[in-house]
Amino acid sequence: MSFLNTITSAFKGGGSARVPIARGFASPWAHAFEMRGASAPPFDYATSLQAGYASNPVAQRAVRIVAEGVGAAPIQTDAEDILALVTAPSAGQSLVETIAAHLLLHGNAFIQILKDASGRPVELFALRPERVTIRPGPIGWPEAFAYHLGAQTHVIPLEDEDGWPELIHLKCLNPGDDHYGAGALSAAAQAIAIHNAASRWNHALLENAARPSGALVYQPGDGQGLTADQFERLKAELASAFQGQGNAGRPMLLEGGLDWKPMGFSPSDMEFQKTKEAAAREIATAFGVPPMLLGIPGDATYANYQEANRAFYRLTVLPLASKVAATLSHWLSGFAGETVTLKPDLDQVPALAAERDQQWARVTQADFLTNDEKRSLLGLPPLTPPTEETEDE
Repeated sequence: MSFLNTITSAFKGGGSARVPIARGFASPWAHAFEMRGASAPPFDYATSLQAGYASNPVAQRAVRIVAEGVGAAPIQTDAEDILALVTAPSAGQSLVETIAAHLLLHGNAFIQILKDASGRPVELFALRPERVTIRPGPIGWPEAFAYHLGAQTHVIPLEDEDGWPELIHLKCLNPGDDHYGAGALSAAAQAIAIHNAASRWNHALLENAARPSGALVYQPGDGQGLTADQFERLKAELASAFQGQGNAGRPMLLEGGLDWKPMGFSPSDMEFQKTKEAAAREIATAFGVPPMLLGIPGDATYANYQEANRAFYRLTVLPLASKVAATLSHWLSGFAGETVTLKPDLDQVPALAAERDQQWARVTQADFLTNDEKRSLLGLPPLTPPTEETEDE
């Protein structure tokens, strides 16, 4: 429905009334500004972002490979001014790539439409989703957005005084919340915690010469044990002289009655690396990335890297790119005065080159089709322009 038709319908009156909606009572995206004086939310985005994206290499690479793939996907449209608006950088970053990253991590993306004096959009700016809250109307439907930064709160209306949108809200499916979407970061939180704990474990092993600790056994001839002072001094000497990477392999000089008993790897220690690899596969799965593309061993779902990359684009990158393009084209069509269609250009995606070659080969071998019918199947215009007779048929 065009913008003019929407205005006409509004003045006609009648029609169907919207049902009331509400926030989920236990939404994982409870904002800190809404939780003042209450208990902590079940999912803290800032903490999980630090642990998941900033500190975990698997999660960061998974998010980057999806977001960069969506941002690099070529967009096909006839509206050049809208295309220039979408492909322009947003605060020094790719707009589409930023939107994809916000949807993956937070589940929500908020794009502010900046306009000139005449009301034409001149820039699209992606807001940080954890700073934005929805202000519902009397029956729960959004009527404004609040942008929080420190002690400041900036209210952005849903529409301006002329009825044009001020902000675009994209969200991933969240069956338990009418207002906010749910990202993959919350689903991968447990696997990220296991992977980070395994990395800290391995780091601790390297600090101790890459093997488990041993036992220093004291066997005096008179049967008496160490005094408290002797025990503390021995422990301090071991920590300063034999722990750490710089002391790896250093020979130990023991006094009378002392004997070092090294401890080997237990079966649980040997399985620890497998646990870390399993956690890495869960992280990759949560973000929709085949583990093979991240160099994670133990995954045999696809026969080769090319098949995994093609499945990655078909199942993750292109659906997300189509979602972003369709939402932007829906909200920006009113400014163009006509229906604008933004969609990924599949013919320009290198990962799908093998599929295109197979399709072209099948169409070329179809002798029962005319050249114009073959071109139509391939998305190309006909060679011969239609005549009045063909149009009547």
